[in-house]
Amino acid sequence: MTVLTSPNPGKSLTIEAQGNTWERYPVKTPVINSGDDFIGILKQDITDFLQDGDVLLLAESVVAISQGRGFRFSEITYGKAAEFYAQFVTRTPAGIGLGTPQTMQLAINECGFLRITLAVIIGGLTRPFGWKGNFYRVAGTKARAIDGPTAGTMPPYNEFASLSPKEPRDYANRAEQRFNQNIEIIIVDANDIGVNIMGAKNKQQEELGKQLCIDNPMGQGSEGTPALICRKAQ
Repeated sequence: MTVLTSPNPGKSLTIEAQGNTWERYPVKTPVINSGDDFIGILKQDITDFLQDGDVLLLAESVVAISQGRGFRFSEITYGKAAEFYAQFVTRTPAGIGLGTPQTMQLAINECGFLRITLAVIIGGLTRPFGWKGNFYRVAGTKARAIDGPTAGTMPPYNEFASLSPKEPRDYANRAEQRFNQNIEIIIVDANDIGVNIMGAKNKQQEELGKQLCIDNPMGQGSEGTPALICRKAQ
């Protein structure tokens, strides 16, 4: 595992957030598998690099995978409702989202059939009027965070779908306590379309997390950097 002192390709080492300039250091890790102690693996190499006041961003998909919330795409069984509902979800360049029967079935399992049905109905009724995004507004954060397989993801997880992390705020709080430094940990779901903060203590921390990864500086493909250390520039 390595703390990189250069940004991932196409990204910048620095960014402005909440009136300060921040330096961002990607952390390269081995492949994280189900049952792995993600925080323990990180601690092995970043403890000596961390400083008081640092913010550590963690990719929500890798946290979820370590919790056993990743599923091989080809092994997900789905019903007729998931197959039907998936037709009405818009796919984006950032990923398939719930636009497949497999990921839609995960959403039904996670959020409940009635809630997903309501989301499909409201999304379908309002889309012709140009009001987009209502499906995910109704379905909620857990549905929005479900990731399908993408070609750019590091193997073997380019063939997996994952749920959102379980109790992400509590996970982040417990993780902070395992470090001796005064740091903040935020769990983020970022892509080239936008940022969703999942493990923040309050609105201020949530906004900081959004600003720090607004350009999607982390890399979970060949970069293998599912963590990012952020530090105020001196």
